[in-house]
Amino acid sequence: MVNPSWQRLIVGMLLLTVTACTGPQPVLRSNKQLHVQGRQVAQQAIDACQRKVTRSGLRPGVYQSANAAFGAVLGMIVGGATGASAGMVGGLPGITIGAVAGSALGLVIGSLGGTFKPLEPEPPYAEAVESCLKEKGYEVSGWE
Repeated sequence: MVNPSWQRLIVGMLLLTVTACTGPQPVLRSNKQLHVQGRQVAQQAIDACQRKVTRSGLRPGVYQSANAAFGAVLGMIVGGATGASAGMVGGLPGITIGAVAGSALGLVIGSLGGTFKPLEPEPPYAEAVESCLKEKGYEVSGWE
């Protein structure tokens, strides 16, 4: 038998994994349609529009792992350049140590920053979902 605390941990990790893989969601602007129908019906409309657009062949095209990788590379480059310039005082060894330390720190900070970057879908996908929601009376104010 599995310890109850382990069961909670496993369930929590599964929920985190599932929610981390969800794509960006449109944020609806408060309007008459949203007030009349309510959030639950609006979410059903969002889900229906996203399924419709996905069936047509368009994909959101945004993944958190890609954001993290981009952030890591950018952080490594900027961190390395900053570390190298800070190490100029110590000559070649100082530049080398500064560049390596800056790159390592930039890699970590960049990957964490990229992970939490807001997700925005590819423009054709976003436009199709927004158009579908507009037909249903909703207005999209952005994506999250």
